[in-house]
Amino acid sequence: MIVDDEILLRSCMQRILESEADIEVPVACDGREVREAVAAHRPDVVLLDLRMPEVDGLTALEGIRAHQDPPAVAVLTTFLRDEDIAAALRSGAAGFLLKDATPQELADAVRVLASGGTVLSPAAARIVVDGYLGAGPRHGGRDPRLDTLTEREQQVLELLGEGLTNADIGRRLLLSASTAKEHVSSILTKLGLANRVQAAVAAHRAAAEGHLRPSALAETR
Repeated sequence: MIVDDEILLRSCMQRILESEADIEVPVACDGREVREAVAAHRPDVVLLDLRMPEVDGLTALEGIRAHQDPPAVAVLTTFLRDEDIAAALRSGAAGFLLKDATPQELADAVRVLASGGTVLSPAAARIVVDGYLGAGPRHGGRDPRLDTLTEREQQVLELLGEGLTNADIGRRLLLSASTAKEHVSSILTKLGLANRVQAAVAAHRAAAEGHLRPSALAETR
């Protein structure tokens, strides 16, 4: 489902995604419609604009996440402010996409989200990593909580940074999906994170700052 008040952009994205054989795209015009639309269509994924009149995207996100079995929601916007990043992460956003994403990036993102992964487009990742401070203080040095991760957990964290699902992580590291899930849960607990997208942000930030220990992950690729 696409939720955006800009008719031209909404129609273009709908046309792009519906050209893919495996994707169907209902739409909602603004934040006022979204909760009822989600209940009616039961989408797997919602691409949600932040800048909408009357009911903004963050308020709509909270309403979507209040459903008993909520879809994955990716924030779709032209630009991201620090406060929007933090609020969207707290509200359970599964990813961030900028509106200049290519058609292929858009379709790939929907498939990743539908399979339980997270999405940070390259451009969005740079903004999110720069803007989101995450849990705990930052003093320009290595987060000591990274040192509590085992070698395997560090490998899983790196793959979370790629937006992989538990099943994908398991295939990459020759683990069962349930074992990968256990590692993800342990990482979230040790790093004080609420969800997978926060873990993806943490992975991007640690890699950008050179704070991840050298690992054997490359040997598994």
